[in-house]
Amino acid sequence: MSLVFRCTASLLLFAPSALMAQQAALKPTTATEAPMRDTSYIDAQGTAHVTRVVPIPQELSPEAQQWLSRVVPDQGPAVPLAERRRSTDAWAVRAAAEWSRLCPNTLVNTTMAGVPVRIVTPEGMPESNRDKVLLNLHGGGFDSDSGSYTETIPIAGYTKIKVVAVLYRLAPESPFPAAVEDSVAVYRELLKTYKPEHIVIYGTSAGAILTGEVAVKLKQLGLPMPAALGIFSGMGDFARAGDSQAMYSLGGLAGHLDPPATGAHLPKYVGRTDARDPVLSPVYADLHGLPPTLFVTSGRDLLLSGTANLERAYLHAGVDARMVLFDALPHAFWYDSKLPEAIEANHMMADFFVKELAK
Repeated sequence: MSLVFRCTASLLLFAPSALMAQQAALKPTTATEAPMRDTSYIDAQGTAHVTRVVPIPQELSPEAQQWLSRVVPDQGPAVPLAERRRSTDAWAVRAAAEWSRLCPNTLVNTTMAGVPVRIVTPEGMPESNRDKVLLNLHGGGFDSDSGSYTETIPIAGYTKIKVVAVLYRLAPESPFPAAVEDSVAVYRELLKTYKPEHIVIYGTSAGAILTGEVAVKLKQLGLPMPAALGIFSGMGDFARAGDSQAMYSLGGLAGHLDPPATGAHLPKYVGRTDARDPVLSPVYADLHGLPPTLFVTSGRDLLLSGTANLERAYLHAGVDARMVLFDALPHAFWYDSKLPEAIEANHMMADFFVKELAK
């Protein structure tokens, strides 16, 4: 099976409502309408209008190959936020049950510093790990929660360390810096019990972005840094985007993708803040002195460029940064417990945290 890859070189994360309405009126492309050969036209402004036919790499697991072969319409109506939140919440509960079968745990919902949190304690946690904790900042586009289960249960299980997930305030009701404030408040609370060198902060997607933002804010506040950071499919620049956001949807090469537009990305989260604010967009911050950081992304991740660009900024600042890139898979594929590659990715993340906490 082949996948058809169509993109323009200008970039966009979210389209304006008028464009969404226009796209909603279009019908999905059919097999007979899909281009069967590569095309490429570069206009006078350097914008690329291209079609690519991309086979599935045969080195992927059979599960991943089947996953990428799913038929997803490329045109369709925009999903209202309330419906997106309902469907995300329902999916997350199912994913939590699937991961818990692999990684048994105890889940507790409570508050820290007045902020809602979800605490995941792995079954069989050794006494030697009771003085360590992992702080998760979940993904979900800053307007929903897709990760407080899927990013915590496997990591807790594979590290045998307690994970605290911050259920931070969401946009558009609470734009930047609300999520940063909530995350910093919980980190301050953890410092009352744990040494900073026994804490790791990490997240996926919006949570990966937030992890970079929180690290810069901790430095500004003069708070002690954690032992390590995990930035898994993130970015650090809301003013500029990289190629991948024009080339890939959340499903990689499958599904709907709006044409690029100009302006700050994710305005519902950015709010009135300057897109080059050094906390909002850490590539503009002084990153010297940040802790060792693992970056993870994938070849069809819409935030591939953002992850790579932020890692380069860390490297330029002398941070011990390293990146792992999985071929062909889409955004945050490590959420899916059925994929061998997801198990591998979660183990790599967990192993990095354990090693950094042991120093």
